[in-house]
Amino acid sequence: MVKELKIRDLTLRDGQQSSFATRMNQAQVERCLPYYKDAHFFAMEVWGGAVPDSVMRYLKENPWYRLESIHKQIGDVSKLTALSRGRNLFGYAPYTDEIIEGFCRNAIESGLGIMRIFDCLNDVDNVKSTIKYVKKYGGIADCAVCYTVDPKYPKLSFFDKLKGKKNPAPVFTDEYFVDKARQVAALGADMITIKDMSGLIPPQRVSGLIKKLKAAVNIPIDFHTHCTPGYGLASVYAAIVAGADVVDTNCWWFGGGTAAPALELVYLFCKKLGIEIGVDMNAVAKINEQLKDIRSELNISVFGADKPAPKPFNPMTDATPKEVEELLDKAVKAAQAEDFATLLSACQAIEAYFGFPAPNKFVQEAEIPGGMYSNMVAQLKTLKAEDLLKRAMELIPEVRLSAGLPPLVTPTSQIVGAQAVNRAQDEKAGRQPYSTKNNQFVNLVKGEYGKTPVKVDPEFRMKICGVREETNYDISKYQHQPNPELAEAGGVKLAENEKEVLLLELFPMVAKAYLTEVKKAAYDAKKATEPKAEVKQESVEVKQPITGKTVVAPLPGKVIDLKVKVGQEIKAGEEVAILEAMKMENSITSDVAGVVKQILVSVGDNVQTDAILIEVGEKGATVEAPKVQAVAGNKVTAPLPGRLIQLKVKVGDKVSAGQEVAVLEAMKMENSITSDYAGEVKQIVATEGESIQSDAVIMIIG
Repeated sequence: MVKELKIRDLTLRDGQQSSFATRMNQAQVERCLPYYKDAHFFAMEVWGGAVPDSVMRYLKENPWYRLESIHKQIGDVSKLTALSRGRNLFGYAPYTDEIIEGFCRNAIESGLGIMRIFDCLNDVDNVKSTIKYVKKYGGIADCAVCYTVDPKYPKLSFFDKLKGKKNPAPVFTDEYFVDKARQVAALGADMITIKDMSGLIPPQRVSGLIKKLKAAVNIPIDFHTHCTPGYGLASVYAAIVAGADVVDTNCWWFGGGTAAPALELVYLFCKKLGIEIGVDMNAVAKINEQLKDIRSELNISVFGADKPAPKPFNPMTDATPKEVEELLDKAVKAAQAEDFATLLSACQAIEAYFGFPAPNKFVQEAEIPGGMYSNMVAQLKTLKAEDLLKRAMELIPEVRLSAGLPPLVTPTSQIVGAQAVNRAQDEKAGRQPYSTKNNQFVNLVKGEYGKTPVKVDPEFRMKICGVREETNYDISKYQHQPNPELAEAGGVKLAENEKEVLLLELFPMVAKAYLTEVKKAAYDAKKATEPKAEVKQESVEVKQPITGKTVVAPLPGKVIDLKVKVGQEIKAGEEVAILEAMKMENSITSDVAGVVKQILVSVGDNVQTDAILIEVGEKGATVEAPKVQAVAGNKVTAPLPGRLIQLKVKVGDKVSAGQEVAVLEAMKMENSITSDYAGEVKQIVATEGESIQSDAVIMIIG
């Protein structure tokens, strides 16, 4: 057990991401910074993860400015930390060394002190480049080993056992994690984190694992966990007694539940053990004064209502309740005696006393990340197939094992979860297993993400990918994102400097929209100050008079998607558009059934409350819609609803059975659409960017 424990504060990154969908804006962050400077945390995780994406997508802010502004305020008092996914950085594909080096150099120049590097497969080869470049530019390489557990395989029947069938041997043993730690230490890691992203590690497991890691490597060990299934606080206490050098916590108002444990509860435990944490808790109390208000602001803007909050508590001014004192004494004795059942019981009682969320028993039993489960629920609601949840959950172990037993962490948790939903959909529709597969699952099975913990069956790989041999991602084929000149912004480049180019490479769709908006706004502002020249009037399209029912905007915002087209028949309650308002995506539904007669807005338009978006006419009414020529042939249809993001063929092309002809984005995954028929593309019915429903015709093969 160390005498001086270092604390990494997660509040401004993982804390707000886990509890408030990463919606803390720049002004809210800056309200806390003067007090953070006084708090003297060892490290502050402030960047990486979902932060760069979210600040562009939802807040229309510059991710580089977020990092630079925090460093300007904090200086070198605390080391600023970011989370990155090794060779994948933030994306779903591996990047070249050129991009990894540029990203690491710019991040460190912008104030980053520690890069926490993990790989979704725990493939050490995938973190080599990031370690090299972080150290080259003066940063600290913190290599995370992702904690996961073996699936709960179905119990074998008596007859299965008679046939000699048995479940796979355990993979994720203590020796597995220690071996990974030795490998990254040999590559130059400055510290190692046990990254328990799902909060699945119980106190007895982390206690033993930390002792083994301390014996195996001679660099600091950090412990990172979450409280979702109820182990978090007890496991942190056990880690401290076992000798962890650093633990990750959140400030009170952002602690517990889906996030890491509250710092204040760790402080009380350490105080009883005589362990110094090096943090000014009076400054932390001032941070919490700001966070209490920010929590309320985020509750309203993100969720539309207040989520239950813990009871207020400041250990520097409030007496610790007698009941809590007794529970803390009990926890200290239990941790020292390695009585982990008593430790867990005491810690859960402490959190219950203060009103932190109760353990999520479902996540505890299912042993999958809470975020993975909530994503599956959301996806099935989108598909209007909530009845498939139980079956999709049952299929996760099978899908995961077939794909090489990847740890369930971003992005593999999303990939496996989405594919389990696809499997359940195929089963319900009477299709063969894996008829519908997302492209990321194909790439995972193929080997493009790296080496999986167990080898993929070559015959399964052949079925999914068309090849038997493991095939790594070919970095030499990486294509840089286009960087066009923006006519609407006076001809400037979409990305005008290296940092903007990196945003474009890492977040192609989000950065393109964000940078276009920024450049256009700057150009419009400049034009507004220039003398106005006489403008020749040009004819504009005149909309037809409105005679039918209308769908209007319920609040002001920006149209970011249109789900229907002119001539399409719709039902009452059907989603017809998505409006971005109050930093959230709002589904706009039609109150009436009928046929879309006119669409009066375009994607990107800003509209006011009650602005007419769509006119709906009665069924059978004459609608001037784009005519689709009736062509005989075999239909290629969408297996599930989504957005058509790419057409791989054009009219006149020859295709073979099984050939990929389109890519559909659904459930946050890219799904390959293949033709069941050989022949010639006679007609393409759908267009790129269009949102289509399940079984919608995409093209005709003659």
